[in-house]
Amino acid sequence: MIERIPNLPGHVVGVIASGQVTGSDYETVLIPAIEEALAAHGRVRILYQLAPGFTGFTVGAMWDDMKVGLTHWSAWEKAAVVTDNEWVAGAARLFALSMPCPVKVFSNKEITEATQWLTAT
Repeated sequence: MIERIPNLPGHVVGVIASGQVTGSDYETVLIPAIEEALAAHGRVRILYQLAPGFTGFTVGAMWDDMKVGLTHWSAWEKAAVVTDNEWVAGAARLFALSMPCPVKVFSNKEITEATQWLTAT
């Protein structure tokens, strides 16, 4: 499941994932939020937190993640991945090398720092 993180600036999309994340989560929550931010601001920053109860992604979720990333490739300004899951943190650090924007990985206890980094100008 994916839920929006409230009270972020309009150009920042924040979500928290728990349990199993599905393609439907992307299609009903994340993708519309990104498209809304892009329509209003032209560029977007993303805060993606994997809660301690996160169990994994379905194939559909991984496919939608790739599609949204590539579709809006030049629109990414910053990305913060917040997780205590080591394989996700490692994958995010590796993927950061090919991203067109700064990407930082934070632990769940560093959510405030992640938010501050992401919202700083």
